[in-house]
Amino acid sequence: MKILITGGAGFLGSNLAYRYANNKENEVYIVDNLSTGKIENIEELILKEKVYFLEEDICNNKIAEFIKNNKFDYIYNFACPASPKYYLEFPIETWNASILGVKNILDAIKGSKTKMLQTSTSEIYGNALQTPQDESYFGNVNCIGVRACYDEGKRAAETLIFDHKRLYGTDIRVVRIFNTYGEKMNSEDGRIISNFINQAINNEDITIYGSGNQTRSFCYIEDTLDAIIALMELPDPVEFPINVGNPSEIKVLEVAKLVKEMTNSKSNIVFCKEMKDDPQRRKPNISCAIEILKWRPKVSLEEGLKKCIEYYGR
Repeated sequence: MKILITGGAGFLGSNLAYRYANNKENEVYIVDNLSTGKIENIEELILKEKVYFLEEDICNNKIAEFIKNNKFDYIYNFACPASPKYYLEFPIETWNASILGVKNILDAIKGSKTKMLQTSTSEIYGNALQTPQDESYFGNVNCIGVRACYDEGKRAAETLIFDHKRLYGTDIRVVRIFNTYGEKMNSEDGRIISNFINQAINNEDITIYGSGNQTRSFCYIEDTLDAIIALMELPDPVEFPINVGNPSEIKVLEVAKLVKEMTNSKSNIVFCKEMKDDPQRRKPNISCAIEILKWRPKVSLEEGLKKCIEYYGR
């Protein structure tokens, strides 16, 4: 297989790249502008044969030419800031990656046999009024809020993708990823698991934004990748997005307590001002993933946290 992974130096992309590069018959191409991705995530990988790295932004028209010239079997698009810390700092760049970058890829594969997988997000549901969230729920997003660059950017990307599917028959699969954690997640990217673990192992205050009663559903990286690959490898196109996440809902405060206990930390748990438009509940309905992908998460939160604590504590 000839595979392109955009955003391939980021958390999800780099872990996926290692999966495919382990098969020596694959050619793996990684594109990343390194704005939030880290070269350290792939530095061992790009020394391998048949693994290639291009430092470039998917919003650049060069990417469209690059894709047209290479005739990839699979394109996985991970290229977009995915942490509130980054998309609040770079809102325009986040919007551009979500819309202009996706348009570049779609234009390049129009009329080809390339299969594309778009990583969408649970954030398209906004501050959901329905729990659990299933794929038919239209969401509750503040379209002029500080998080809209990401929420609405991903929603607009889905609109563009499904128009391309209808008009041109392009084979694009869309996965809506819920909170995922694991190795290679940047320790400073501001997401809950990486924040809590690194604060705990350094005996710093564990910071919770808001009351801590907001919930999340955390899925370990290897489980998420299993679902993503299963969706891409289905023989027939899928005409709707599929939720991928762990349906085990847990309060953020309970996660902080669990991390503190598992690290034997002396940290205090402190509460900070709630982030604007922060979703209060996250719990995916994964019945489509179970039925269509024959997938459900296997790694418990405790197992995954143990692996992450070992990773960050090295």
